[in-house]
Amino acid sequence: QVQLVESGGGLVQPGGSLRLSCAASGSMFSIYTMGWYRQAPGKQRELVAVITSGGSTRYADSVKGRFTISRDNAKNTMLMQMNSLKPEDTAVYYCNAHKLTYDYWGQGTQVTVSS
Repeated sequence: QVQLVESGGGLVQPGGSLRLSCAASGSMFSIYTMGWYRQAPGKQRELVAVITSGGSTRYADSVKGRFTISRDNAKNTMLMQMNSLKPEDTAVYYCNAHKLTYDYWGQGTQVTVSS
C-alpha cells in the first residue's frame, strides 16, 4: 500500500513557474513507476509525465521542454518543475504510483494559470 500526498499547486501568472511535490508513504517507493496526471474541467484525466524506477522519463507533447519530472528514492519524493506555464496548463494535478496491476493516486493539487 502506498499513500500519496501532493503539494505545491497554486495560482500563477502566464509565463510563471511552480514546483509540485508528491510525498509517498509506505514501502518500496523505488520500485514504482511514478507519474503526474492532470484533469481540467470537463476533460478527461491525461498523462503529463512519468518517471520509471530506473529514472527514464516521458512527457506529453504539450509540456515537453517546459516541465521536468524527477524523483528522490531516498526521500520517497517525486517532483515536477513547471516553467513557462500557460493558461491551458490549468488543472488539478494528480500523483500516481504504478506497478504491475497496482495503481495508487493522490488527492490532487490545483494549478491555476491566469493573469
